[in-house]
Amino acid sequence: MRIPILTSLALPLAACAGYAETAETPTDRMRQLTGGTCDADAVQGYLGREASDQIGAEIVDKSGAKTLRWGPPNSVWTMDYRSDRVNVQYDEAMTITEITCG
Repeated sequence: MRIPILTSLALPLAACAGYAETAETPTDRMRQLTGGTCDADAVQGYLGREASDQIGAEIVDKSGAKTLRWGPPNSVWTMDYRSDRVNVQYDEAMTITEITCG
């Protein structure tokens, strides 16, 4: 009779025991899920160029981003942050004015 009682007392303690893993930041988790991050510094040379599908593809490739978000003039953007996305804003003349990540 003692063994089942002792086992039932020890079982909750065993559930608390485990191994410790290094804490993971949300950014680290996002990198694992998306497979990469954006580097806007690598594509600042595209500022002043005309926005086009070809230029967009080059920016995605050289920045390491997985997705591209175009920012037309006078548009409103959501504030969600994605480390794998490059944002390209352009003006009325289709000239690229800003390139950021997020």
